[in-house]
Amino acid sequence: MNLPIVAYGNRILKQKCIPINENTQEIQDLIANMWETMENSNGCGLASPQINKSLQLFIVDSQITFENLDTEDQLLYFERNDKGIKETFMNAKIIDPSEERWEDYEGCLSIPGLSQKVERPWGITIEYLDQNFIKQIKSFAGLTARIIQHEYDHTQGVLYIDHLKPLTKKMIESKLKKIVNGNIKAGYPMKFL
Repeated sequence: MNLPIVAYGNRILKQKCIPINENTQEIQDLIANMWETMENSNGCGLASPQINKSLQLFIVDSQITFENLDTEDQLLYFERNDKGIKETFMNAKIIDPSEERWEDYEGCLSIPGLSQKVERPWGITIEYLDQNFIKQIKSFAGLTARIIQHEYDHTQGVLYIDHLKPLTKKMIESKLKKIVNGNIKAGYPMKFL
């Protein structure tokens, strides 16, 4: 089921999400709906608050990005032998961000039409439950790590624009107001205030 994306301005995007305690059919259906919604919105990641569910759940597809890049950019954004992931993350906790940091543009399905440079760690180690409720501890780098951090932030009530310098945020204020007021066309179903 293709679900509407919650637009910037909705309170749920600023709330810390609650953990998922058991593997239910409802959770599995939600995950399936999130994959469908993300793919229909041409996204590479989606967190549950973006579909109006305050749960520590997000999905990441960096494979699609890897496949759409030329060889030169693949080498720039992905480490050797990394071709991206398609993964579900529940109750995630970033336990070891790298000291090496890098800046790149990020956008968000909840903030359509905008992208800004955000500085993040190049690599992370993250502990989480996968779709089968199996505990995983894995390390990721490059663009995959960036997408994971972006989606993880959503479960903590943090948006990528919260990482911007005050002046940069001031410069995009009018565009953000347009989103809050629903004065945009996103190309996918959205839920405004």
